[in-house]
Amino acid sequence: MTEALSDLRQGIDSIDDQILALLAQRGRLVQKVGELKQESDRPFFVPAREVAIMERLKGMDRGPFPWESVERVFREIISASIALERPLEVAFLGPATTFTHQAALKQFGGSVQYRPVRTIPEVFREVETACADYGVVPVENAFEGMVIHTLDSFSRSPLKIVAEINLPIAQYLLGKGDLAGVKKIYSHYQPFLQCNSWLNNTLPEIQRIEVASTTEAAARAAQEEGAAAIAPLQSAEVYGLDVLAEHIEDHPDNTTRFLVIGRHTTPPAGGGRDKTSLLLSAPDRPGALFDMLAPFNNRGLNLTRIESRPTRQQMWQYHFFVDLIGHQGEATVRAALAELETMGVMIKVLGSYPMALRGEGGEG
Repeated sequence: MTEALSDLRQGIDSIDDQILALLAQRGRLVQKVGELKQESDRPFFVPAREVAIMERLKGMDRGPFPWESVERVFREIISASIALERPLEVAFLGPATTFTHQAALKQFGGSVQYRPVRTIPEVFREVETACADYGVVPVENAFEGMVIHTLDSFSRSPLKIVAEINLPIAQYLLGKGDLAGVKKIYSHYQPFLQCNSWLNNTLPEIQRIEVASTTEAAARAAQEEGAAAIAPLQSAEVYGLDVLAEHIEDHPDNTTRFLVIGRHTTPPAGGGRDKTSLLLSAPDRPGALFDMLAPFNNRGLNLTRIESRPTRQQMWQYHFFVDLIGHQGEATVRAALAELETMGVMIKVLGSYPMALRGEGGEG
């Protein structure tokens, strides 16, 4: 048995040597790609290319490994490769260990420099002023709806959406001791909404206190006797907390969608894998919204979301945020937008970008 184990380990060592040699070869090719991008002033982060890589790999034989494990490995390979081309800085709604931080890590991996900021408008400002290359912000939860601060920031910002991330959200009650000792619970308002039924059924009399982030909630739970926090599991390790209850979200398929914002547009992924986000505004008159949707319907374009927000410029005047399947460069999308312009509709294209990979939760 010892001899057989030794032979197997030698085989593994040999494969590891080959993997490292191939990684080195990949790295040298990536550096050449970076030089060409630098010469032509092209962005170093190309979401459509990354989606194509992942979809190709997902369809290949991966032996006994689940796709999630393979995806994490290649995410870090791609992250390290982009760093070889040029190190990126990514702003996100912080602090560390928040769900937005997790979404950023899922998209960019561990080889970029992260800049946590306190508010969604600050994420936009970091990117607008080139203090960061990209930003990551939450935009909607599958069950609790839109994040209005993100929508309002888009109405004022020149930035473009360059990618989307769907992150499954698991909520944990963290603290010290056990449930019987909990006197108050800290969290961000979104986790309170997402865990409302569980809280009403399990801890109906316990005080709920909103704070700026789940990270702040975990920090307070670590410092205050009788305090608990609804936060990601990672916060338990960071702040030395016990898991008092796990998966307390009301819906097991709870998912939040995040957007990556940048200063450039994104080439199409093709194959029906693109999504376009628009900001539309029309004069206040009977039938205005119906007429505004007709150019999309007449061309068979699939609208996946429509949300209204006050313009804050005139009473009872609204912007409409619209998501549709397709890229702004496609003929049908261009024709629909051109027709809207003839109708006097104000159009702002927030970005065209590849849809999140299938299996990530939510759409796609």
